[in-house]
Amino acid sequence: MKRLVMAAVTAGCMTWAEAQDTNVIRLPEPDKTRGTAVMQALADRVSVRECSSEELSLNDMSDVIWAANGINRPEEGRRTAPSALNKQDIDIYVFTAEGVYLYLPQEHALQQVAEGDHREALAGPPSPARAQDFVKDFPVILLFVSDLSRFGMEGERVKLMAAMDAGIVSENVSLFCASVGLCTVPRASMDEPAVRRLLKLGEQQIPLLNNPVGYPKK
Repeated sequence: MKRLVMAAVTAGCMTWAEAQDTNVIRLPEPDKTRGTAVMQALADRVSVRECSSEELSLNDMSDVIWAANGINRPEEGRRTAPSALNKQDIDIYVFTAEGVYLYLPQEHALQQVAEGDHREALAGPPSPARAQDFVKDFPVILLFVSDLSRFGMEGERVKLMAAMDAGIVSENVSLFCASVGLCTVPRASMDEPAVRRLLKLGEQQIPLLNNPVGYPKK
């Protein structure tokens, strides 16, 4: 938390006192001019399971989260990712070595929901043969949780819509990373019971996918 807060202070986004009082990190404005052309990003998109140990900068964190599901039409509150019936059911949780944060799209900010390093919960269910521990080497992991209650309806079709929405947000991350030279891989593996306990998720909140994000390994 302290490293993120100090980065925010350095960027002029907030004061230390504000951070201590609110536990909210206000992100820099996303740079909407960076990256390659869409067709080039599609050509370059690839799943990468190794990365550098370097921490993600606050500017890169701001840009990748906004690309994932930020607000691109403020007057209407619409997002970079479409959602079924425009219910905007996907919440993004950011896992780092310092803590876990909920993305607040209206404020383009991160609110701390847990302290400490909980990236292991996204490596998958505990197992002697677990092969997903590579995710713990990524400095940031974005978890996509669908809140089914926002659809105002029930049934299997709702779960399909939620899965579709999570997939779109995940692809936004993949294309952004391909466009600017970051590493990522979309994943469904996680220790769901541990994630639910950590984030205090309700029955209608479903953790669906996650994207670890980092810099290329040198």
